[in-house]
Amino acid sequence: MQPVSNCNLCESNNVSHYYSDKRRDYWQCSQCDLVFVGAHQHISAAQEKAIYDTHENALEDLGYRHFLSRVSEPLLPRLKPTSNGLDFGCGPGPLLAKMFTEAGHNMAVYDLYYANDMSVFNDAYDFITCTEVIEHLAHPQQILTQLFTLLKSGAPLTIMTKLVIDVDRFANWHYKNDMTHISFFSRKTFKYIAAHYRCELEFIGSDVIILTKPIAPKALSEEIL
Repeated sequence: MQPVSNCNLCESNNVSHYYSDKRRDYWQCSQCDLVFVGAHQHISAAQEKAIYDTHENALEDLGYRHFLSRVSEPLLPRLKPTSNGLDFGCGPGPLLAKMFTEAGHNMAVYDLYYANDMSVFNDAYDFITCTEVIEHLAHPQQILTQLFTLLKSGAPLTIMTKLVIDVDRFANWHYKNDMTHISFFSRKTFKYIAAHYRCELEFIGSDVIILTKPIAPKALSEEIL
């Protein structure tokens, strides 16, 4: 077992062994509570994409639509008409973006492998969705910082990911068995993230997290006027 020196999220060196299975070792940060896999045990980009290519997430899949509705249903009532959104990590079948478009919103999409259009990072957004993506990130804080920079004042970042509960349940957790999953978040981790970015935090059900960017003082004064 090769030890790791720093947390994938907050870069703290206060990390300790959390769990090991036949394929990987998992570490936990005492500062932000992230459970993660060390870089030396990450698979290659080609191996990662080969796994993604096996996923069947068709636009006409009603089961997949129902799954994604766990994000759209709590988010849609919060949005103003014709809001501009970004679905970050949309995959080969950007169904969630289609669902928001059907509801009258304007959607941009980005995915490292399937929609790698860097021009989407030149705009500002009324909301950003990130479903089943953050657990794949080797350096999640870099991506979170980028996404919060793209969000307008008072706008929500909605994340879907399964949450770590405790080591006993982690040992039998199917979620960790996906070799593309390398960062595992808990409620405590998201509380750290919310404090770091000074966001409002809300948990919806078991796997949806809404982080709302604070309203900038200038925007707040304009609202009052």
